[in-house]
Amino acid sequence: MTADHSISQDKEGQALLSIVIPLFNEAGNLTKLYDELITVLPAIKLPWEIIFSDDGSQDSSWEEIELLHAKDHRVKGLRLSRNFGHQYALLAGLSCSRGDAVVSMDADLQHPPEMVPKLVAEWQNGNKIVHTNRLDPENISFAKKITSKLYYKVFSFLSGVKIGSGMADFRLLDRQVLNNVLCFQEEGLFFRGVVQWVGHKNTTLDYACRERFAGASKYTLGKMIKLARTGITSFSTVPLRIGIFIGIITSLLAFGEMVYAIAVKIFTDTATPGWASAVSIVSFLFGILFILLGIVGEYVGSILIEVRRRPRFLITEQVGIQNKIQDYRF
Repeated sequence: MTADHSISQDKEGQALLSIVIPLFNEAGNLTKLYDELITVLPAIKLPWEIIFSDDGSQDSSWEEIELLHAKDHRVKGLRLSRNFGHQYALLAGLSCSRGDAVVSMDADLQHPPEMVPKLVAEWQNGNKIVHTNRLDPENISFAKKITSKLYYKVFSFLSGVKIGSGMADFRLLDRQVLNNVLCFQEEGLFFRGVVQWVGHKNTTLDYACRERFAGASKYTLGKMIKLARTGITSFSTVPLRIGIFIGIITSLLAFGEMVYAIAVKIFTDTATPGWASAVSIVSFLFGILFILLGIVGEYVGSILIEVRRRPRFLITEQVGIQNKIQDYRF
């Protein structure tokens, strides 16, 4: 199936800006976000569209999107059949965007709408990717700050793709870059890594992270761990190589213990000493073995999901979307 990646322009040939907003149970934020966006968007002097990608919300988010569309037909929306996850909701929204430039941002207003004209200005200056770097407030918890920095350092080391701890999915992509990204067909898309990997001329803008306007964060610890696991396993085979190295070291330890036991048995008349140390080493080796099996299992599981070739998201409803939506997998 051939995807239609054509660039859309208005009647006067002006470029179109698309703003893609994935969301899950954000009914209390959507009207406020829309109001702030339409306040700053006239500054860019380009036609625009706002695409809300509802990731199977269980509140009145979809009804809010329909009301906003009825009020302003530049507001569009699609609704996934269930909660597929933030990255797939983002993929769905990007897949149906028509803009020459596409901005992605969250719905909770922590990504400030007033940054959008600045992103567009950098794009107009020739940058095909405009990243953002979050400046955390002083009251952010020490644990969150440390774990975020540690994860991205580990990810950058394992994958060879450098990502800062303040980088999220608040960015602008040129249509050419987005077309490249949409060609990625693997399961477990990790946009922060993919966008860095594709290259192109880019720049980064700092922004002060705002407080969430309404509701609570939907990124639970479990979801954060899943995102971290997906990001690492989809971009790197280094854990498998580390596993080989650990396997060699532990095998040498086991071999040394075996040689020691044989030597004691042959050259001494005493019973073989060191049973406690032998049991400890065996327990240690089995522990390492199960860790390595777990790492291999993660990759085998990813391969199983990949070969099934299931759609990465399913659309149940949409408003204002004219172009055909597909997940660019087939």
